[in-house]
Amino acid sequence: MELQFEKMHGAGNDFMIIEWPEGRKRPDESTVRRLADRRTGVGFDQLLLLYPPDKPEFSAFFRMFNADGSEAHQCGNGVRCIARYLEQRGVGGDTLILSRIAGTVEARLEVGGEVSVNLGEPDHHPTALPFLAHLTTRVGGDSDASQASRYRLDMDVGPVDFGVVSVGNPHAVIPVDSVHTAPVGIIGPQLQSHQSFPDGVNVGFVEFRNAANIRLRVFERGAGETAACGTGAAAAVAIGRLWGELGDTVRVEVKGGVLNAVWPGPGHAIWLTGPVSQMSKGQIEL
Repeated sequence: MELQFEKMHGAGNDFMIIEWPEGRKRPDESTVRRLADRRTGVGFDQLLLLYPPDKPEFSAFFRMFNADGSEAHQCGNGVRCIARYLEQRGVGGDTLILSRIAGTVEARLEVGGEVSVNLGEPDHHPTALPFLAHLTTRVGGDSDASQASRYRLDMDVGPVDFGVVSVGNPHAVIPVDSVHTAPVGIIGPQLQSHQSFPDGVNVGFVEFRNAANIRLRVFERGAGETAACGTGAAAAVAIGRLWGELGDTVRVEVKGGVLNAVWPGPGHAIWLTGPVSQMSKGQIEL
């Protein structure tokens, strides 16, 4: 079957979007990996499959798959791209509610062309990721382990301190002096596959510049290092805010551009805003 697709990116985090036929099985992992290959396929960080909405109040139902073929349940930049894709086709208004396996997510089209996504309230409890905290050393944080505790693991480069948080998917956030010199390619895969994260984890490296500005690199679960990670940006802000490093409005500089996060604190959702760009269109036989 010949299917239409569109390539879009949010601050360099790129996606292949396909309106998937109802009743057709999802592509298997080998097919997703083939499509994701940047030399022989279309090339992307994640594949987004759109389906008709399962309820009238939703604009669409979607599923997302990482470049390695595994299924993801949350992707901030991917949701922002879906919102722009639907808006270009006259679906929904300035606010769209999308449904997915893990629940619903809200996106908002901003004046000036940027798109915002509501990533819900960050959850710092280890069970939310899941994270087996007893396999690490705890070095600080709230005594009930529900806030942004600091943990430590001995790795090839020495002891590494980090915080953990779920924003619909699991994140470990590591403070570094400079993202330019951070050993992302060493620590990222080691921590991602550590036994304390039974389902894996996205690994962020954050440089706190001041209370309103950070730099960030993220080694994503199932994709490797990407030019931007929306949930990674939200995770870094959530950790930094509870560590006392950040205010409630933060500019996040990533390899592919700039994202902005707003989080008033516990009891509130975190919103992520940034640009969305169309890259190309095409058709493919699947």
